[in-house]
Amino acid sequence: MTLAPAIEAFWQRYLLSCFPPGSRDARPANVTDFGDSKEIADKLGHLVQTGIKTATSGLAWDFEQSGEVPPVVGNVEIVIDGSGNPLCVIEITEVVTRPFNTIDEAFAYDYGEGDRTLAWWGQEMWDYYAAESQQSGREPSQTMPLICMRFRLLYTGAG
Repeated sequence: MTLAPAIEAFWQRYLLSCFPPGSRDARPANVTDFGDSKEIADKLGHLVQTGIKTATSGLAWDFEQSGEVPPVVGNVEIVIDGSGNPLCVIEITEVVTRPFNTIDEAFAYDYGEGDRTLAWWGQEMWDYYAAESQQSGREPSQTMPLICMRFRLLYTGAG
């Protein structure tokens, strides 16, 4: 994977912070942002960078339709903002597929958005995933499959 110069420099600073010389040839599994607009990527990226957001999800149907492989536990990824600037490095710690209606309070809280309650998550994410489902020609349902991921913050670049 070829990285933009600013992202490559950020990655190298991360590697310097945690690996001995000579073992710094690792590459990130992915460069990713959160959300579907520049503004949301900025907002959610900041929540990840500050350690508030430690979970996310995506429709399994979208992964299938796009041919994109879901993250794997142990993947180390660079999170960018809506302008493509690196914000932090995370490690995927959990990946499970769950029906929409089985999300619990703990996952909603780790999602880090809104008031961090299951009620907020259920309403906001229903609206989001229902619209996304319909765009891909699927009928939204309470059992639509979500790829649910948890991650931990490894590096922010802050001194």
